[in-house]
Amino acid sequence: MTKSELIQRLSEKNPHLYLRDVEKIVDTIFEEITRALASGDRVELRGFGAFSVKEREARTGRNPRTGEKVSVDAKRLPFFKTGKALREKLNEGHGSR
Repeated sequence: MTKSELIQRLSEKNPHLYLRDVEKIVDTIFEEITRALASGDRVELRGFGAFSVKEREARTGRNPRTGEKVSVDAKRLPFFKTGKALREKLNEGHGSR
């Protein structure tokens, strides 16, 4: 599902809201999650999951084409861990573990 498809679906389920208002709400949610992660905060949406940032140390990597060693800079990467309710919903009917 793309962002525009999400906005369209939310708009259809909430006919009392203007499409532009639904778009602004979705944009604001994404902006706030991005802002929180950029400042190092964790964002938890109960039942859905948690967004956090993982730190990767600088390291020496390898170019897979040439085998040559290359320097890889340290970086921060977004990480998402699913919530229990989402995991259970995804695994309904797939047996228990």
